[in-house]
Amino acid sequence: MTDDMLRAPAEVKYAEELDWLESIDDGPKPFSWRLSPKMVRLFVLGSERADGLDRVVPQKWFGDRSFVERSIVTLASDRGLLLIGDPGTGKSWLAELLSAAVSRNSTLVVQGTAGTTEDHIKYSWNVSMVIAKGQSRASMIPSPIMTAMERGVIGRFEELTRSTSDVQDALISILSEKYVSIPELDDDNIVFAQPGFSIIATANSRDRGVNDLSSALKRRFNFVRIPVVTNKRSEAEIVRFRTTELLRRHRIELDVPPNLLDILLQSFADLRTAAASATSDDEKLESALSTAEQIGVLEDAILHSTFFGDRTLRAQTLAGSLVGSLARRTPEDLAILNKYWHGVVEPRSKQDGGEWPAFLEGGREAIATLS
Repeated sequence: MTDDMLRAPAEVKYAEELDWLESIDDGPKPFSWRLSPKMVRLFVLGSERADGLDRVVPQKWFGDRSFVERSIVTLASDRGLLLIGDPGTGKSWLAELLSAAVSRNSTLVVQGTAGTTEDHIKYSWNVSMVIAKGQSRASMIPSPIMTAMERGVIGRFEELTRSTSDVQDALISILSEKYVSIPELDDDNIVFAQPGFSIIATANSRDRGVNDLSSALKRRFNFVRIPVVTNKRSEAEIVRFRTTELLRRHRIELDVPPNLLDILLQSFADLRTAAASATSDDEKLESALSTAEQIGVLEDAILHSTFFGDRTLRAQTLAGSLVGSLARRTPEDLAILNKYWHGVVEPRSKQDGGEWPAFLEGGREAIATLS
């Protein structure tokens, strides 16, 4: 079934595992939850030997377990959950995993943009049916959030701070009153949320000031701040996990040499350090230098090696992918990368050797090509 989808949602991708967890789960379940809170945590963070299970449950989200536990506890309450953090910190992936484990449906999603309207979180109308038969529940098109309310499951709102204040305000009554009124109808004109309904929203901390949340809306969310992963070991695990999935999806058999993964991790760590010490935005790369962007760089290099190389990942290709992915502004980003290559990569290639000289040469060629 997953072969028929470009990207299968978590409840489809891990359907067999979720079925098995549900079959052995004897813990108390809030409302209409499919799994108990302990099993939800186990699904997200993976099993340990102490769990005494007959099979290994792989870890799917890499981060502090306290963030996951606080998120689960919030969903078991009557408050919304807001996951906030820098781009690429895994907020949306965590929201998807939680929705899949709790409700076996992670697809009831509203994407917040400047064009998102109140209809997107409440309801709209099938115009042709309204003309033919008038306004009724049959001619109403419920939003993903309203559908989640009616089913008593999790609804998701991505990039909440990207939507306008009137759209955000429409969430207040949903989160506080747990119903939506339909004034166009005389009968059956209120949709009540069923037990188990909740909302997981995500917000980009770099969007602060775009459309700030009102105090009233903030009070109705529990905030869980997801930090950027800075631990190299944890970050390496994330990159390996996601890269393995990407290789499987593309049906590519190609090994990622550990020394090249170390070079990628070290390069991002160096660039983050440089960004932290920069005194102005012109001295920082436009990229957030997130773990997700590392995965993107590695995927780009792997696909290039597969389609235009000899199916072997090489340092030159990795360097070219890194420069091509991070050089978004010309000439600012190229100047920053050029400074890094001369000031850090060149000395390191002389001192450490290994794949660093080839990485140095590949980066130089990519910078020269883009300049």
